[in-house]
Amino acid sequence: MKLSAFIATSLDGYIARQDGNLDWLDRANASMPAGEDCGYNAFIASVDTLVVGRMTYEKALGFGDWPYGHRRVVVLSGSRPTIDEQLRKTVEHAHESPRSLATRLAREGAMHVYVDGGVTIRGFLQDGLIDEITITTIPVLIGEGRPLFGVITDDIPLSLKAVKVYSFGFVQATYAVNWKPKNED
Repeated sequence: MKLSAFIATSLDGYIARQDGNLDWLDRANASMPAGEDCGYNAFIASVDTLVVGRMTYEKALGFGDWPYGHRRVVVLSGSRPTIDEQLRKTVEHAHESPRSLATRLAREGAMHVYVDGGVTIRGFLQDGLIDEITITTIPVLIGEGRPLFGVITDDIPLSLKAVKVYSFGFVQATYAVNWKPKNED
């Protein structure tokens, strides 16, 4: 099973404003040429399961159309989210460690898991579970907000797999994650 992250950050490393607002990202996306998605559609087409944090799930609910189609979505949260009736066939709640969840998803046949949301990505990275991370850097400084990366206990070495520079200023880098925790099973 492969676990991947695919996320955008401001140049100063934030994924959202402190209150979760993505206005800066919405403005940046409006500058993209029509039909450009920075590889997201190809990426999501390769994914059969998503693991998202509660804040990411709640943000996705506000997008209008459900952005994940009929893919399985696991909301990893200490508190049970409200799951709309029309989403109950594909959305479920889990309250377990990243390692336990990854083991369970592999056992249940997941092949490519998209891990999304800052806290969730950090948890999976800290446990050595992310295989690949794609970060699209948006050329804007927002000064403060929710960082993609926080405090880590050990260095996490990465290998650059690809870089793409877009004419409208975005820079996308894909890395293989080469780190496994010392206490890995």
